[in-house]
Amino acid sequence: MATRTTIDRLSEHVGQTVTLEGWVYNTRAQGKLLFIILRDGTGMTQCVLEKTDENLEQFQRARKLGQESSLTITGEARVDERSVGGHEVRIAELHVVQAAEGYPITPKAHGPEFLMNHRHLWFRSKRQWAILRIRSTIVDAIRRFYQDRGFVLIDSPLFAPSAGEGAQTLFEVDYFGDTVYMAQTGQLYLEAACMSHRKVYCFGPTFRAEKSKTRRHLTEFWMVEPEIAYADLDDVLQLAEDFVCAIIQRVLADHRPELEILERDVSALEKCVAPFHRMTYTEAAELLRSDRVASLLDEDLARAEARVAELKAEVDAREEERKQPGLKNWKADKLAQEILAAREELSEREDEVKNIPHHKQLAANFQWGTDLGGSDETIIARLHDRPVFVTHYPGACKAFYMKQNEQDERLVNNFDMLAPEGYGEVIGGSQREDDYETLVRKMEEEGLDREPYEWYLDLRRYGSVPHGGFGLGVERTVRWLCGLKHIRETIPYPRMMGRVYP
Repeated sequence: MATRTTIDRLSEHVGQTVTLEGWVYNTRAQGKLLFIILRDGTGMTQCVLEKTDENLEQFQRARKLGQESSLTITGEARVDERSVGGHEVRIAELHVVQAAEGYPITPKAHGPEFLMNHRHLWFRSKRQWAILRIRSTIVDAIRRFYQDRGFVLIDSPLFAPSAGEGAQTLFEVDYFGDTVYMAQTGQLYLEAACMSHRKVYCFGPTFRAEKSKTRRHLTEFWMVEPEIAYADLDDVLQLAEDFVCAIIQRVLADHRPELEILERDVSALEKCVAPFHRMTYTEAAELLRSDRVASLLDEDLARAEARVAELKAEVDAREEERKQPGLKNWKADKLAQEILAAREELSEREDEVKNIPHHKQLAANFQWGTDLGGSDETIIARLHDRPVFVTHYPGACKAFYMKQNEQDERLVNNFDMLAPEGYGEVIGGSQREDDYETLVRKMEEEGLDREPYEWYLDLRRYGSVPHGGFGLGVERTVRWLCGLKHIRETIPYPRMMGRVYP
């Protein structure tokens, strides 16, 4: 009798008859053998159907199965190190649930716009499968970290009457005749909750109406925000370091095969252990203006220019090859894929050639008192093999609620955590301003209307204590740990400027 199981558990059933339920990833016929790569959501395996006089009709039907046809397969599970997943199933019975035709995402190369328009189907590709499984584990690791350490989950509202961050990036909503905003952060509400529970966190979607099309920006993203009472900046930094290390260790422990699919340099993640690097904002400003950074960007530019020349030559050569008479279809398809991939990389490298001189100029002329830009963060992150905490920014470029530094009133007790390899900011946090008079003054300096914040000021009137916290962006973390070029692959249905379908 066959045992109904899944591909990830085939090792438990070697030598037994099993039934698998899944979808055709691809097929290949070789003489009397038909090889079906089956995926079932837990993994992939090779299933082999041998043509006999008894199953001739079934064999012919199976040969014609289109990509993503759904089927059930019954047969003997065997060990085969050469096969995908290390096992194979010798098919005794095959039942087609639905024969699919014309599946749009073929093994051929497709452009990003096409893939994003078919995001609902793109999930099924091996690469996207791996990314979203890693994301799921990161989300689970986040919840486990805080629940296991006695934090209380507080669900903060998605409608807010006022800004938590920059007012210029708010989405307005008509709320029964009143104007409210889609939440940018749950932090202010968490500060109230931490005075009740001491250690709290919220975890959910947040929204930024930032008109940006960079590789690190989404308009809807998920963020986890812990907040702890009786804590200074060092306490918050320690929590952030422990937290990030826990996530990395969990991904490395659970997802080596998926990281291999993504061709992720695992050794780079293995270096991300405590203690993380630390530098002040002032030190970061000096670094940006240094000869070290100028040399780094000069080398980047030279490499990008050389690669542009190589790619142009490759495209021209392949285009000429496609014009040759008598070219077989498979060869023409292969060349078309190679040309598409080369053109995509060429576009990226040409953008680098255009942007690197600008980034170099921005770094060389960086003015103390301005916030770090995306290119600045990328440069700093590239110069470190582990995450780096940049602390004590000028208060003038940061939010009103950050704690004024006692030694230098120009500064606040805050930090950004920059991920290595150029991935930039993943966490932003601070000690919060707990002094009532100072907080009121800072609100007045920023021209904030007090009325929407009266409840927030109550927290400083009644039992105020030192406290702090941070926010970690899930999608930026997924992008970093998976080694992705663009953040759009890190969330099931990305929302960006001009992108709300599907």
